[in-house]
Amino acid sequence: MTDRPLQLGAQSALPPSPEEAVLDRVPNPHPDADYVARFTCPEFTSLCPVTGQPDFAHLVIDYVPNLHLVESKSLKLYLGSFRNHGAFHEDCTVAVGKRLVTLLEPRFLRIAGYWYPRGGIPIDVFWQTGKLPDGAWLPDTGVAPYRGRG
Repeated sequence: MTDRPLQLGAQSALPPSPEEAVLDRVPNPHPDADYVARFTCPEFTSLCPVTGQPDFAHLVIDYVPNLHLVESKSLKLYLGSFRNHGAFHEDCTVAVGKRLVTLLEPRFLRIAGYWYPRGGIPIDVFWQTGKLPDGAWLPDTGVAPYRGRG
């Protein structure tokens, strides 16, 4: 863990696993303000730990920073490291949230994982920690629930 980005401005390979991925953080330029930062990853992929088949999700990560922000390139590489990682939908979603909380110690963090159906059942996973500060605007995730062809 470092407050100086190690990957920004340098060529960086996709980490082989989430455990080996490095997440960088930078100082929050407005630690006195309660604001929501959002990251959206509409093409998140992982592998089913049983069949090895690919699973796809649309992740939305909202957080109210405290002293640090996550550096976006390192987040992109971290999320990409799940591409060859076998884990259930719930595990992937909550693991991403917990890793960010460990790195950032935010005032509030919410992650929504909208998983595309496999076997006819979509799975949506929601996890949050902390209390949304009074006055902070937390918009809807903007992702519609799965409706199929209906």
